[in-house]
Amino acid sequence: MNARWSARGLALAGAVALAVPLGTAPASALAPAPATVAASAAPAAPLTNLDHLDFLLDSPTPPADVAGHTTYRLAEEPTLLAPWTYADARAGGTFERIGGGPLDPATGDWGQGAYNADDTTRAAVVYLRHWQQTGDADSRAKAYDLLRTVAYHQTVDGPDAGNVVLWMQPDGELNPSAEPVELPDPSDSGPSYWLARTVWALGEGYAAFADDDPDFAAFLQERLALSRGAIERDVLSKYGQYVEADGKRVPAWLIVDGADATAEAVLGLTAAVRAGDDSSTTAARQLAEGVAAMASGSSREWPYGAVLPWAQSPAMWHAWGSQMPAALAVAADVLDQPALAEPAIADATGFTTTLLTAGGPDNGWYPSPTDRVQIAYGADSRVQSLVALADTTGSRAFADLAGIQAAWFFGANHAGAPMYDPATGVTFDGLQTDGTVNRNSGAESTIHGLLTALALDAHPAIAARATALTSVTDRVGLTFVQAEDATSTDGTVSTPTSWTGESSWSGDALTLQPGQSATWDIGSADTKRWVEPVVFSQPGERSLSRWRGNGVLNVTGPAQGISPTPGVLLPHALTVAVPERRTEVDVSALRGDLVLDGLIVRPFVSRLVLEGAGSRSELVQSSARGAQRTTVSGGGTVRVYDARGALLRTSAFEGETTVLLPAGGFAVAER
Repeated sequence: MNARWSARGLALAGAVALAVPLGTAPASALAPAPATVAASAAPAAPLTNLDHLDFLLDSPTPPADVAGHTTYRLAEEPTLLAPWTYADARAGGTFERIGGGPLDPATGDWGQGAYNADDTTRAAVVYLRHWQQTGDADSRAKAYDLLRTVAYHQTVDGPDAGNVVLWMQPDGELNPSAEPVELPDPSDSGPSYWLARTVWALGEGYAAFADDDPDFAAFLQERLALSRGAIERDVLSKYGQYVEADGKRVPAWLIVDGADATAEAVLGLTAAVRAGDDSSTTAARQLAEGVAAMASGSSREWPYGAVLPWAQSPAMWHAWGSQMPAALAVAADVLDQPALAEPAIADATGFTTTLLTAGGPDNGWYPSPTDRVQIAYGADSRVQSLVALADTTGSRAFADLAGIQAAWFFGANHAGAPMYDPATGVTFDGLQTDGTVNRNSGAESTIHGLLTALALDAHPAIAARATALTSVTDRVGLTFVQAEDATSTDGTVSTPTSWTGESSWSGDALTLQPGQSATWDIGSADTKRWVEPVVFSQPGERSLSRWRGNGVLNVTGPAQGISPTPGVLLPHALTVAVPERRTEVDVSALRGDLVLDGLIVRPFVSRLVLEGAGSRSELVQSSARGAQRTTVSGGGTVRVYDARGALLRTSAFEGETTVLLPAGGFAVAER
């Protein structure tokens, strides 16, 4: 439930980017790639196991006649269904269900609540998808009751009609103002993540029940229209308007300024449109256009083509909730607007390959890889995005990447530990930077482990690769050098407050005044490397610095705009790459103070190798401006893709072979 607070206290989540014009996708980008390699055998049994999510469910009965809140057949069926928010590990592999905030023993209430709309909505999506994939009657029944609970959280009248109360106590009483406070407060007083997820669940629910139970489907469509109306009133009233954040032009019509939240609403709206709800088409298109406008960077410069999540900051990306490419891929298909897939493709080929080779689905690059905790919500968001792109484009490239990313759940992570257990349905709550596994298993983790399992069950070839790859045996990719780790400097090291309001310092700051210098040891490498100093600059402040052999860096602090605070941490690409054998980077400040967080170092060729019993996948990715030669090993088949995910060539090989990577392209070798 609370992944969104992990790095920012109570700040609203998301991040930003340049608003880019949408182009028309070439036919090759959206046409199925030739199926040149036989699919691997599917896992022997379904991966989806609902036992632990079933355990989390409970049956609250809300008080009668609560103003502004009701649901389908409440008088006839007064009991609802919702998952407990947390489940703490106990001895013997058992778990204890826990609410949010402190427990009041006298009342049985929690400071926040036992259940929340964020998790109830997503649990409904799990059971809906399982029912639709398998025909399971129990999943249908649970989806029905969960959707009734989702609707009960909605406020049905008054100025906040369509918005959603987040928390519910064990006895079914709603708690509009939780402790600790979450914004907006009260939780139904404005747009929110839980509003977006309500639209997601109601849209998928309407689509699933449209033929099965027309009366219930009509109710869900009515409630979808209610929350869509809130979005149209409070968000889409600004459709087509742009604002600036730290000098970047960004859309003003995103839910809570978040492409992440908005993407989840798009998933629900497009599901409804696909099922025949034409009234949701305009909102789906407009919101998808806002998400697409958050694409930023290039294959060479940060954030490497990512669709960033928060319009108030161009200086952050986080894995959790990063389903922006998934929403764009689905919208491109459902709305017949191929241009919407463009940013999703760039995110997959440029950013996702960089993320995989750098360490996997980190909680946050702010903009340095600062929060390297990894959780199921982040890993699943990446899987969903790649699977959706594979389905929409037909390109084997995205299926290959999806298998590599999904392997995170089965041990191919920096702990070498499975994070999802198909035998129990347990997904662990997190993977710490030091490789420690948080063995609690709350609703959010459980839900997103199951959403990946469902996606894999629906794509057996991807599932076969993901489950076969259980360890990371080699990784060479983006790294970060702390500014304060300079081997020599006459500058000043200081310790700023970590969170700036829109980004985060990785540690200390190094300030170089004119005439001062610094040197860092970045080691040698097999390929040239791009270096991007991460510089803090206040609005209007200027600095000029010379980087020996790598060019001159001229930085002017951008205007604040809608950013929460003045000043921004941003990477700035040096124009000349560092040669393979050179081990040091040197800078001299020429004019103005140069304030550094550190150096992002990115090789021309990044590499990730995953292995399991008899299986091996090797990903190599190029950030070079031109074609780049490299090798892959292990024997098997290698497929080379361009920067758009189009298949260029496939070949079988034994031992080791040389491949030619196009600019911004990548290759996957597997056996």
